[in-house]
Amino acid sequence: MSFAAPSLGSVGGRSAARAFEFGRTYVVRPKGKHQATIVWLHGLGDNGSSWSQLLETLPITNIKWICPTAPTRPISIFGGFPSTAWFDVGEISEDAPDDLEGLDASAAHVANLLSTEPADIKLGVGGFSMGAATALYSVSCFTAGKYGNGTAYPANLSAAVGLSGWLPCAKTLSNRLQGIDEATRRAQSFPVLLCHGKGDDVVPYKFGEKSSECLRLGHYTIPEEMDEVCAWLTSKLGLEGKTA
Repeated sequence: MSFAAPSLGSVGGRSAARAFEFGRTYVVRPKGKHQATIVWLHGLGDNGSSWSQLLETLPITNIKWICPTAPTRPISIFGGFPSTAWFDVGEISEDAPDDLEGLDASAAHVANLLSTEPADIKLGVGGFSMGAATALYSVSCFTAGKYGNGTAYPANLSAAVGLSGWLPCAKTLSNRLQGIDEATRRAQSFPVLLCHGKGDDVVPYKFGEKSSECLRLGHYTIPEEMDEVCAWLTSKLGLEGKTA
């Protein structure tokens, strides 16, 4: 699926946004009553298939999982070698520049995947590593009511989960929310579960910790972590019954 970052218009008669070709989307249907839909985003170099297989095994019956695949693009941290990625990244560093256009395009793709869900279904977003970063960026767009480029954000999110990730554009988040009472209210009440291993040698633990502060474990998932995710989602989304 081809998708462009939400654009404010054109520059010199040309569209200001690049088009990104997203890969295949995998869907895990709920085993019980459908009460929530969550878009789950994979990490750098992965695809939606691997996570759909894991999510299929979780003992939670009321969630529909949508697992898209990121576009294949040249990645700066790999010296320009192409890989599936939600946005470009040059280095895992607090001072690294953010690929705002790529982030906006991926956040818009997430919102688009959620746009056809029934009105009574609660919506969420989650992910691992770079997918977690994209999920948290989507949350920042929701709380601010707009994408990074100022275009209105359409999805009504209810919860988010980030595993071994970080918050892109963390330094500018407070400025985006400043002076917007509704944004401040949403930010203060929005439920976010962040899990991060202290031994993570890919995305340092301190980045996850600072992301947690802004939003007020190695680099992999473990069964206990996913059990916590299931219990937390059941509680925060008000899902019926116990996990299976």
